[in-house]
Amino acid sequence: MRSVIPLVLLGLGSSITALDFTVVYVALPQIAREAGFSPYALQWVVSGYAVPFGGFLLLGGRLSDLLGRRRMFVAGLLLYGAASLLGGLASSPAPLVCARALQGLGGAVLMPATLSLVVTMFAEGPARNRAMTVWATCGAAGLSLGALLGGVLTRAFGWEAVFFVNVPLTTVGAAAAFAVLTPDGRRRAGGLDLPGALIGTAGVTGLVFAVAQGPQRGWTSPGALASAAAAAGLLAAFLVIEARSREPLLPPRLLANRHTAAGAGVILVYGLTLQCVPYFLTLHFQDVLGYDAAASGLAFLGPTLAITAGNLAAERLIPRLGLRGTLILGMAVGATGTAVLAWRLSADGSYLGLLAGVVGFGVGAGLWFSTMFILASTGVAPQEQGVVSGLSSTVLQAGSAAGLAVLVAVAGRGTAGLTGEALRAATAGGLRSAVLVAAVISVTGVVVTLALGPAGRDRLADRA
Repeated sequence: MRSVIPLVLLGLGSSITALDFTVVYVALPQIAREAGFSPYALQWVVSGYAVPFGGFLLLGGRLSDLLGRRRMFVAGLLLYGAASLLGGLASSPAPLVCARALQGLGGAVLMPATLSLVVTMFAEGPARNRAMTVWATCGAAGLSLGALLGGVLTRAFGWEAVFFVNVPLTTVGAAAAFAVLTPDGRRRAGGLDLPGALIGTAGVTGLVFAVAQGPQRGWTSPGALASAAAAAGLLAAFLVIEARSREPLLPPRLLANRHTAAGAGVILVYGLTLQCVPYFLTLHFQDVLGYDAAASGLAFLGPTLAITAGNLAAERLIPRLGLRGTLILGMAVGATGTAVLAWRLSADGSYLGLLAGVVGFGVGAGLWFSTMFILASTGVAPQEQGVVSGLSSTVLQAGSAAGLAVLVAVAGRGTAGLTGEALRAATAGGLRSAVLVAAVISVTGVVVTLALGPAGRDRLADRA
């Protein structure tokens, strides 16, 4: 019983970060209308969170090891709650995007602290496996709850409520942490690669900014070219810093592990493609089918439940098909389902007409998502699993930010100056094109997976 209450608290931490993805998606159309976002700028409500979240995950994990996991758990909750409060109070694009960036930083501190507490509080074996299952289930529950909660809150209180709801949750969680979590000991010895974290995050931000500005201002515009050049220089500097640092955030030797390298590759492809599909589903539900926020939240249960089913199926399929086989199956199902979904996106369509595509996309995404993180951690020493976890999460978030920027540009073509039914039809066509591009690009993940070879299955079969 003593271990149940701390696990419930850690599950709350998992739910808070997972809830953000769907609760904000549902509110996006209303945010665009009332806060004054253009179609191109609206993606920064998502990307503004994703970039610092992904960029600082490695640093967040390192801080948990050095400063104490309970301390960083509390710090992450309080930072996340304060940023959510600022987001709810924002009334224009710039303050809201800044609040989202601060919220992403809080998530980057909270997520690795939560996971490391789960791992260290429970002994390896059945106890830890059970704890990890509860932690993952809470994350999945956060996705579903976010879809429903986002619709209800937005309809009843306005879009600001999707940010305000985090304030009491994080406050209660932070207070409870002092009562139920074991106090941290002294600060551990070790260096902190702050320059690497700052420069790496700035490089990713510059890259996504260049990609986002290209479609709107032109790929050869001074702003886009300057951002791309700055990003390239910063990312090159990051690699140099990591190669020379005594305590690097990302030890270069880890990428020599072909499982980790292949895992990072398929995670990147997933982030660029299937991770972005829910964004366009939300826009289709509200801008094309005319759902209000509450109905859109209910509609979002379909893809969420399908993804959950894929996650559960992956656990059973991996011992039979191996990592490579399960990944290829997930990519095939996900790409096919996403293509069917794109085909069914139309101005005169219905939710029932989307179901086949929604189920295929969700099951494939669930199979792919679970397996790619297992692949990335295969063959890695226990003391470096935290670094690999941070790397995997960083690649996913950076990929989703860049992918969203490109796909939003595809979706927005041909809608300028239109109104009424013409705009609705053009919006449906743009969303269909964006989702179809995501389906096509997702197939490239098979090429990365084939480079893994059959060893992934053999190693996992030995463990089973």
